[in-house]
Amino acid sequence: MMQEIERKYLVKSNVYKELAHTSFSIIQAYLNSHPERTTRIRTKGEQAFITVKGKSSADGASRFEWEKEIELSEAKELLKLCEKGKIEKTRFLVKNGNHTIEVDEFYGNNKGLTLAEIELNSADESINVPDWLGKEVTGKPEYYNSAIAKNPYKNW
Repeated sequence: MMQEIERKYLVKSNVYKELAHTSFSIIQAYLNSHPERTTRIRTKGEQAFITVKGKSSADGASRFEWEKEIELSEAKELLKLCEKGKIEKTRFLVKNGNHTIEVDEFYGNNKGLTLAEIELNSADESINVPDWLGKEVTGKPEYYNSAIAKNPYKNW
């Protein structure tokens, strides 16, 4: 089974922009955003993906994830069928020891929200959390992309 294991944090400074080795634009929306099974359509630069995610574990750190690259033209058509609410963000990749921190700076209705995720190989893997990361929000459903597509940050 394909398993995504990650920890999520609020970001408290813009240091990540200086540390990032790359960045790219992402637009995504959901064909289905049910908490037990989400289906996401995402464009990432000139690439596109369909992703299915399962229900999160009790601590929110892991869940089933399946992803397949699709044609950009197909993604653009599928985005038209998605539920109301889309995510617009720039993702910055920051090397951190053996891990890469993915920092998402949101735009549109979620402008002002910046989140970081660190993917792990196992749930008990130790990580170095840099001081520019703030409060851990792993497992907090309001910070899931599928949730902020429906209830954007501007409404908090």
